[in-house]
Amino acid sequence: MKSTSLRAIIASLAVSVASAPLLTSPLAAQDTNAVVEPEFEAENDPFIWLEETRSDRALKWVENENEKTVAALQTDPRFEELKAEALAIYDAEDRIPGVSFTPYGLVNFWQDAKNPKGILRRTTLESWRTDNPEWETILDVDALAAAEGKEWVYGGMTCLPPAGTHCMVYLSDGGKDASIAREFDLDTLDFVDGGFELPESQGSASWVDEDTLLVSRDFGDGTVTDSFYPFTTRVWKRGTALEDAPEIFRGEKSDVSAGAYLLRDGEGTIHGRMAYRGVSFHEREYFYEMDGEWVKLDLPAKAGPYGIIDGQILFSTDVDWETQGQTFPADSLVSADLEEWKADPNGATKTLVWKPADRQTKRGASSTKSSLYVSILDNVRGQVLKFDYVDGAWTSQRIDLPENATVGVATASDETDQIMFTSTDFLSPGTYYYAGNGVDLEVVKESPERFDAADMDIEQFEATSPDGTKIPYFLVKPKGMAMDGSTPLLMGGYGGFQVPRLPSYLGSTGKMWLERGNAYVLANIRGGGEFGPNWHQSAIRENKQRTWDDFIAVGRDLVARGITSPEHLGVEGGSQGGLLVGTAFTQAPDLFNAAIVQIPLFDMLRYQYIGRGASWIGEYGDPRIPEQRAWIEGYSPYQKLLEQKDYPRVFFVTSTADDRTHPSHGRKAAARMAAQGDDYLYYEDTKGGHSGGVDNEQRATLRAMQIVYLLQQLADD
Repeated sequence: MKSTSLRAIIASLAVSVASAPLLTSPLAAQDTNAVVEPEFEAENDPFIWLEETRSDRALKWVENENEKTVAALQTDPRFEELKAEALAIYDAEDRIPGVSFTPYGLVNFWQDAKNPKGILRRTTLESWRTDNPEWETILDVDALAAAEGKEWVYGGMTCLPPAGTHCMVYLSDGGKDASIAREFDLDTLDFVDGGFELPESQGSASWVDEDTLLVSRDFGDGTVTDSFYPFTTRVWKRGTALEDAPEIFRGEKSDVSAGAYLLRDGEGTIHGRMAYRGVSFHEREYFYEMDGEWVKLDLPAKAGPYGIIDGQILFSTDVDWETQGQTFPADSLVSADLEEWKADPNGATKTLVWKPADRQTKRGASSTKSSLYVSILDNVRGQVLKFDYVDGAWTSQRIDLPENATVGVATASDETDQIMFTSTDFLSPGTYYYAGNGVDLEVVKESPERFDAADMDIEQFEATSPDGTKIPYFLVKPKGMAMDGSTPLLMGGYGGFQVPRLPSYLGSTGKMWLERGNAYVLANIRGGGEFGPNWHQSAIRENKQRTWDDFIAVGRDLVARGITSPEHLGVEGGSQGGLLVGTAFTQAPDLFNAAIVQIPLFDMLRYQYIGRGASWIGEYGDPRIPEQRAWIEGYSPYQKLLEQKDYPRVFFVTSTADDRTHPSHGRKAAARMAAQGDDYLYYEDTKGGHSGGVDNEQRATLRAMQIVYLLQQLADD
């Protein structure tokens, strides 16, 4: 209130999400991470100096805000108990160690009180199935960080198939998206002296052979796009200088990203080189190299390669695909004979593998040596289908996993038919199923319960958005809860980039929030991927307001049913979800009494200049174009913070190391509320990046602060 294989192809396509540093601002010569802003906006935004990531005055402002927020939340008598509850869950030794099948064992990355930055380790299947597996450490990130004086955050490892012993390890300093990469030997379990090493950048590297890499990075001299992704790829030979590596593919600076990668099957065989241009966040052009020339593939802009299985190359499309006299519906899987396709990529015969039924969509896929496994959502409930190409036709069968749960593939082996699946829901911790032949399931691990769910239940309702669309949502509540509006309720959502939000075990939220008699809601709003590409595409760009309308409609439905009331209704979300929460409390301030705005987008009239904002124009539009600016200006939360409105006490959470959405979105919003006399809280972690805390202590502290805030706003008299 006022005051390759499938996984190899997918990995190759996933150019690192790291962002390059922001451009230098004349406002802060000492700050290499500030942005260049048009003169008009610089003159009309009194808080634009908070875009100076690490300038003295910006960090002093952050320090002052953090002190106020710590005083407000960490002195609450409930804070220490809540933090202890969270930390006990995050550090629990009886957590199931999730693993990946690799040629060199089952690999797990583990963080706990003894290993806050984490250890990468491996074991055997036989040992993993026991209650106390025996682990061999591959990489101790804490020891490495201490030896090198860095806040290293482990960012993954890519290895040369099929043996998988030559690897590139990715490390970021403080949790930034930008990372370094170093060659690692899994035989010696050490970094290779004088081996391949890439300086800090966004981008990726993939192995051609033990002496050759394909590298897509920032090579200087304008080799990153306006979105700060690489758009060139080079072939780097061992023993040569990276700057001398020959370029094999170049996109355009206006692309979101671009690069070349290897078309490799599950056995490690290379079938050629491919390339892509990300012409927008959701649209790509693909190319296949033939006789030294890049041949553009005749694919819709929202379609692309999906994997190789049984001698077939697969494609996925997010739009109807008309080709060769037939139409493959949006969200379908399509295949072609690999050898025929290599000889004539655009002329090879296309065959339907799978198409969605009503309210179905595919989530993703994995492959074993013999089969393709596709995770399906059916009215936001999970299934897994197994596909095989037999005698010239595709066959499929549904894996016998629990119904009315979120199910999927945990890990699959390229070398064998071994695969593991998981199932979970809001109140049920994860169960792991193992199938040595890919089909016959055996329960091998069950996660311990972290909170008492005996007196809780789950229901699904629908709200009606202003345009008449039915918006489903899940409610987790105490059994027999009085429908008189008195229950404190926390609502979450996302609604962007075709990302689905699904039922999953609530863990710390169950312990810290639900066990105290409160309720939780997950809203499946448009813009997400819960019902396929059309659910997403119906709420982007000029129609993005539909996402915000859906979320507010769910909130109003909760009040209308007596499930909660505005006094007891809070919302939270991060990144795009932070923008969602920002639009919710600025458009309907009377509906909410708490709003946690995490690592948000917020100033949508300048987002294209801040962080990696230019890459998201395909989702929101371009505010530099007057027609599109009109869409965005209608909802941009920063500009909608008006002095004459009465807002709830908002809690902004950001990270100094976030080089994706940039902390200035939250900083400027808080500063504007302060200038207007609004009540708010602001907290900025100095490390952790866009993905949150780098260790469990940091994560537990932040979650405890958030729950204290929610209790203060929604439960206290």
